[in-house]
Amino acid sequence: MDAFSSGLLQRIRNTQSDLSKARETGDDFLADVEQAELEDLQRLAAEHGVSVTAA
Repeated sequence: MDAFSSGLLQRIRNTQSDLSKARETGDDFLADVEQAELEDLQRLAAEHGVSVTAA
């Protein structure tokens, strides 16, 4: 796996974790921000052929 793919998958994992924390604490605004970031990262991964099932 190249550095781009590894970095992207790490960012996805971090964002998923941050999204979970925001939801757990009831921070709706932060959850919306994290959800949008996650969707952008997933779109970027798809555009570059990076499988996110492992993330």
